[in-house]
Amino acid sequence: QVQLVESGGGLVQAGGPLRLSCAASGSIFRVIAMAWYRQTPGKQRELVAEIGTDETTYYPDAVKGRFTISRDNDKSTLFLQMSSLKSEDTAVYYCASQPGGANSDPDYWGQGTQVTVSS
Repeated sequence: QVQLVESGGGLVQAGGPLRLSCAASGSIFRVIAMAWYRQTPGKQRELVAEIGTDETTYYPDAVKGRFTISRDNDKSTLFLQMSSLKSEDTAVYYCASQPGGANSDPDYWGQGTQVTVSS
């Protein structure tokens, strides 16, 4: 079992950068894929970034070239570096563990951190 706690959210102006962190507690962080999702009112959570145990990454077109996901296995921490933020990026951001690897269903979620982009 993995417990996840996000941090780093806040208010940022359009075009600016922001880095989110996700601290994981558990002994299996380094052997599971991780992902960032986001959710806005009335919509399902959508995948915004994914990283495997080999550090292979995936990004949907909406964030490709602007978001970078990374992991520090020694510190059991997941990061999401965001740049060139748009108002459309406003959402609650969640980190999640994916024990099945790429394209698998998340099993554990953090509580989320709010990102608000002002225009």
